[in-house]
Amino acid sequence: MVKKTLHKTIRARDLGIIIGEYPTGPENAITDVPGVKVGHSTLTSETSEDRTRPIINTGVTVIVPHNNIWSEPVFAGVHRLNGSGDMTGVPWIQESGELTSAIGLTNTHSLGTVRDALVKAQVQQRNTSEIFWSLPVVAETFDGLLSDINGHHVSEEHVFAALSNAAAGPVPEGSVGSGRGMICHDFKGGIGTASRVFQASGAKYTLGVLVQSNYGRRERLRINGKPIGESIDETVVPVPHIPNGYERGSGSIIVVVATDAPLLPHQCERIAQRASLAIGRMGGTGEQHSGDLMLAFSTGNRGLPSYAWDNNPDVQRAEIPLRMVAPQLMTTFFDMTVEATEEAITNSIVAAETVHGPNDTTAYGLDPELLRSIYHQT
Repeated sequence: MVKKTLHKTIRARDLGIIIGEYPTGPENAITDVPGVKVGHSTLTSETSEDRTRPIINTGVTVIVPHNNIWSEPVFAGVHRLNGSGDMTGVPWIQESGELTSAIGLTNTHSLGTVRDALVKAQVQQRNTSEIFWSLPVVAETFDGLLSDINGHHVSEEHVFAALSNAAAGPVPEGSVGSGRGMICHDFKGGIGTASRVFQASGAKYTLGVLVQSNYGRRERLRINGKPIGESIDETVVPVPHIPNGYERGSGSIIVVVATDAPLLPHQCERIAQRASLAIGRMGGTGEQHSGDLMLAFSTGNRGLPSYAWDNNPDVQRAEIPLRMVAPQLMTTFFDMTVEATEEAITNSIVAAETVHGPNDTTAYGLDPELLRSIYHQT
């Protein structure tokens, strides 16, 4: 069944956890960046007593940079902290510096399904019989400890539902969408988001982050520099059952950074790289079997032509006027990226509810009041 996603109101700031110094946007979410939308499609099933039905905890999350992304690209950059994971469309971003699609997030074995569905959605959006190609971006993390990942339960209709549901405003977090079956630092993880705003010299820019957190070991978890993980014994919050041959800390994290600041592709790449510093601050080390992938895009330069064979006189222009954030402001954007990424990961843990998977594996949500107590006493 497809589960209706609800917005859980408890977040890190509700617990008095304030990360960094820059102010947030109104929703403290990636959707604070004008034009950015997020949609979820959550798949879950109840466990039968005879255990004959597969246990499903998975889904799809989409990030839409702006309404015309199918035909109007934006500048983007990518970074890899550790490569035991996959993100389609990366070679073209590295080559051209352009993001040409909505971004899909899902589980490891459904990546191809989501990618093909985004191609179909893009073709339908353009409504053209002309020559056309699509290289959509889809990233994955492994939810096989909590879901029947080999059952290939994600389908085209779930991708279309997530696109249809994509909206601005509050973003449901935790065990929703593609985050339904994810585990973070041996607690339940999933989707988290946060934003930061910078205003000076007559300019105002918003930077937002969305993560799919599925990485890390309990004892290494730190929030705002405080040793949270080592303060929570397994007798208080049990760690998930780990099958033989599965290394703790495996599983991966995807970080998507969006901003309306006019960043060029190389600046987007630098932003994506800094998101990995937040993972390190929280205790991630880019473990051997963790796929830690980051993408940053900027909507600050609109009107970029899509393809040279479009029937569009604009593509024949010899020059395209662009704007660029001054280099001396990049440190500010690095700071905001690290702050928002750390808060987004924290929100993904705070919002996540306990989820039961196959083989007696349970990922327990971290009780917000327990976290509040430990955080303020440490």
